[in-house]
Amino acid sequence: MLISRVPGFFKLSVEERLSLITNKWNFNEEEKKLLLGLTPFPIKIADSMIENTVGLMPIPLGIATNFKINGEDRFIPMATEEPSVVAAASNAAKMAYEKGGFFTSLSGSIMRGQIQVLDIADPYSAMARIYEKKAEILKRCNAKDPTLVSLGGGAIDIEVNVIKTSNQSMLILHLLVDTRDAMGANAVNTMAEAVAPFIETITSGRVALRIISNLADRRIARARAVFSAKQLGGIEVVKNIVNAFEFAEFDPYRAVTHNKGIMNGISAVVLATGNDTRAVEAGAHAYASISGQYRSLTKWEINEDGDLAGSIEIPMAVGIVGGATKSHPVARLALKILGIHTAEELAESIATVGLAQNLAAMRALATEGIQKGHMALHARNLAMMAGANENEIDQIVQQAVKEQDVRYDRILELTKQLQKGVVNGK
Repeated sequence: MLISRVPGFFKLSVEERLSLITNKWNFNEEEKKLLLGLTPFPIKIADSMIENTVGLMPIPLGIATNFKINGEDRFIPMATEEPSVVAAASNAAKMAYEKGGFFTSLSGSIMRGQIQVLDIADPYSAMARIYEKKAEILKRCNAKDPTLVSLGGGAIDIEVNVIKTSNQSMLILHLLVDTRDAMGANAVNTMAEAVAPFIETITSGRVALRIISNLADRRIARARAVFSAKQLGGIEVVKNIVNAFEFAEFDPYRAVTHNKGIMNGISAVVLATGNDTRAVEAGAHAYASISGQYRSLTKWEINEDGDLAGSIEIPMAVGIVGGATKSHPVARLALKILGIHTAEELAESIATVGLAQNLAAMRALATEGIQKGHMALHARNLAMMAGANENEIDQIVQQAVKEQDVRYDRILELTKQLQKGVVNGK
């Protein structure tokens, strides 16, 4: 049985952490070497993924612990360069664990393809004609991806709208496509392009754009959890967290930083699993604005027991097949570490990380402030910048934290002192 609660996980060496994780999933030696960087990422694969490849840009891959999702423990792989993100998610998940962990749902796996039709004399009549040809439109779309259809997916419906801009009226056709375990961009775009000539025939108009929408409002991941008031530091801390949420809910200047913190966790898992971080981020921020004002992606309230109840609702267009999820060897290992078997499980797991990340940030803001924990971890980066070697970093960080002075000039001074043998009077 997989247990995500690993006391002192952060105190283990990299090799010990790797051994614990890989033993759970029976990783072979080649997979272990790949995660450790002992097997170089093939430059030929990199060159096939993007244009003008000249090298690689490694990003640290960490593991968030303590996640229980729908009764099942999971280790969460997170790829990020920012200190405190993995630790914060793990700490928040630990608090949720005591109350049963996270509970999730997904609205479906429907993506939208948009077809823009211009130069139509009678747009509303054209809209009616499109609906009359719905069955033929869907048939033509599904003929382009029989594999997806065989897996239970494919184009399932259409929506048509007329948009009146300051210059013209345009007709917008939405293809609603069930992409199943794929993110779906390639399938949706192929269908939209294939059916465009037929749409021109129906409408007597001119098709311009044919492209997926990243506002995946038919693919909403939801997660909730309860956090003990006692563990958080008491009812006053809980009230402060709710106050912080209300600030973000009604003030866009606060909301954007609030949601950025949520995306710290979400984007890290999206990246680790080889999914499209920009698509998920764009969809999330658009969804935060769907009411007409930019708002919080999470909700926080005090339940009848006086504990903190949190929930998140966010578009989550991710997949486990196609793209970098299959071509990138480390992304494949990240999915293996997660132990998920469907895109639905992946989307729901990612949503829980966003909720955990938000709780950790708001608890810090409601108590000692965000900088204390963040800067203590950032001190390691500063020590490396100051020229400390691997054996000196921990001592320098400990001294800086003890002094509560985590500034680069002080870190540099401590580094020079240590290298001269004078830190702590030595």
